[in-house]
Amino acid sequence: MLDGRVAIVTGAGRGLGRAYARALAAADAAVVVNDLDADVAAETVDAITTAGGAAVAQVGAVGSSEFADALVERAVTEFGHLDVMITNAGALRDKTLRNVTDEDFDVVVTSHLRGTFTCGRAAAACFREQGGGGRLILVGSPAGRRATFGQTAYSAAKGAIVALTRTWAVELGKIDVTVNAVVPTALTRMVATMPRIGDVGAKVDAGEPVPEGARRQGLGSPDDVAPVIVYLASKESGHVTGQVIAAGGDRIALWTASRRGVRTAPPRRLERRVGERTVRRRVRAAVAGLQARPARPRCHRRHPTCAPHGAVPRTPVCSRHDRTVAGLTA
Repeated sequence: MLDGRVAIVTGAGRGLGRAYARALAAADAAVVVNDLDADVAAETVDAITTAGGAAVAQVGAVGSSEFADALVERAVTEFGHLDVMITNAGALRDKTLRNVTDEDFDVVVTSHLRGTFTCGRAAAACFREQGGGGRLILVGSPAGRRATFGQTAYSAAKGAIVALTRTWAVELGKIDVTVNAVVPTALTRMVATMPRIGDVGAKVDAGEPVPEGARRQGLGSPDDVAPVIVYLASKESGHVTGQVIAAGGDRIALWTASRRGVRTAPPRRLERRVGERTVRRRVRAAVAGLQARPARPRCHRRHPTCAPHGAVPRTPVCSRHDRTVAGLTA
């Protein structure tokens, strides 16, 4: 399915990243495995090459532009080109707002958000230079959409990654680059400190299967998410862009944007969208209509014998409290 394609997976030493890298290699892609830990990166590369795949390791922390450029350069040097960038790497700090330090916030946001930004930018520049399009697959989290206790920095970073997905899909469509986000819900070491979920994860790590109830609710293993990554990395997914796809257990879902919100149509349809001038004109017309509408007198006590709230009253006097309502005699 991915024969001849080259992919970079950041944070591929363990968990979800390793599952992504192995699945891509099993589909015949060549993979650049990135991780901060050289030993686990080497383990992932060994697992791929032992199975007959092609992979190399690039050790280091994502975040800086220099390292992002080095990742892309390694892919081009080793395999001749780059087709897919998967931004999976990131750190976690389980702390509530009052306990989050500046350092905690910076570590999480730098690894997740800045790492996604710099790696995505470097890959997009490579795609543009090569021609022929490309795939950006960003990794989000349910924490980016709903409340997650103790995840101030993580929620902020993952929510921003979803926003990047929508924006980049519009910006990069003209060079045939698709941009999608995957929101995995899987039992990995990152959920080990979460109540209840951490206990289930420990049992799964010990060799027990994921409980059927958890799978039905969308919680599974990293291997459940990997096929979505493979599909989005393929040529067959060329019509899919700007989407946020949640995957886990036995469930797949789409996070949809408002119809009046983000649009991810191909660039050739941009001219058919409502322009900024049209929006301003419509807003001005609506505001002008409200300003020109005469104020309607009313009895603010809303008694049954008085006019309905906002309607022209039948009489200038409120019979219930027997006094003249201000402004009705005009």
